[in-house]
Amino acid sequence: MRALLSLAIGSFGIGMTEFVMMGLLPDIAQDLLPALWAHSPEQAIGQSGVLVSMYALGVVIGAPTIAAAVARYPRHRVMLCLAVALAVFNALIVVLPGFGLVGMARLLAGLPHGAYFGIGALVAADVLGPGRRAQGVAFILTGLTIANVVGVPIGTYLGQQWGWRVAFLVVTLVFALAAACIALFVPAHEGDPGRTLRSELGVFRSSQIWLTLGIGAIGFGGFFAVYSYIAPLVTEIADAPQWAVPITLVLVGVGMTVGNIAGGYFADRDLRATLHLGLAGLAAALVLLALLAWSFAVLVILAMLIGALSAMISPAIQTRLMDVAGDNQSIAAALNHSALNIGNSLGAFLGGVAITLGFGFVAPEWVGAVLALLGLGITAISYGVEKRTLRASFAI
Repeated sequence: MRALLSLAIGSFGIGMTEFVMMGLLPDIAQDLLPALWAHSPEQAIGQSGVLVSMYALGVVIGAPTIAAAVARYPRHRVMLCLAVALAVFNALIVVLPGFGLVGMARLLAGLPHGAYFGIGALVAADVLGPGRRAQGVAFILTGLTIANVVGVPIGTYLGQQWGWRVAFLVVTLVFALAAACIALFVPAHEGDPGRTLRSELGVFRSSQIWLTLGIGAIGFGGFFAVYSYIAPLVTEIADAPQWAVPITLVLVGVGMTVGNIAGGYFADRDLRATLHLGLAGLAAALVLLALLAWSFAVLVILAMLIGALSAMISPAIQTRLMDVAGDNQSIAAALNHSALNIGNSLGAFLGGVAITLGFGFVAPEWVGAVLALLGLGITAISYGVEKRTLRASFAI
């Protein structure tokens, strides 16, 4: 258990560094884009959403390449190296000046993300055993969801009070703690010496891999279209004070924690239904938020629900990837985070475009609803293709 908790500390840090940016976008925009802020705070916030996308791009690039390249090496050593890299790259965010350099540091910080979660999920799944794979995945993701309950709101508050870089200093210290705990408590866990980068990348020949990645990349983007711009939604649309932003983030994190646990449980019992119902519910909740965001009480309730539904589908997508990946488990486990962070980047980008085009801070909710419905459609296609393939094999 100490080993899994050590890994969860790292996932807590990842959740914090990924999501604390959202609550601090206004502060970051004012600090790094002062001229644009003076002209149009709305456009400055929209442009600062690029920093969310840069992190997501790092995850997309790093998850398959790092996971495939290190599949042969002992997993406990790989996890230690990844935790150290996360500490170093987040320290760069603290010290580098200027929008461009901070953006590059965010890209670097995202590189180890997917491999950390993917390899950590394999360790957890082995510990918990057959029939509980999704719950093993959910255990590692628990650190991420708890980060949204505790770490992100605290980081947001500290950033608002003493400068946004303080939040990333805290993140750096969390990763340093994770590295120390991994070195002390995670036992030897061998990799697969027979795996090579070329063999792992062969997973991309499967159409089901691409369809499942599409579910995460597009469907999960619905959540990030909203979450990336939650701060101005709270303060500008619901007309709540700035201190209400951390409270909202806490409650979204509570929803994500509950949804993650429930998603692991239900995905082990009916993976297909978990994906369908999760995405359909997410689309419906986003539409309601677009219509009712002017009420802070309703906004908070719907934000919690959106957090729960989005977190519920995450372990389901990762389990689906592991099902369709065959022997390529290391890269499959990491690819889930590439998909989700394509969704992060896509949602943040499209939401920012909608804002900068003058459609207002409610526009990302409509963007998110469309993305969730598209993800639902891809899920239906994936299972439809699988059903036809099974029928054809039986006919033969």
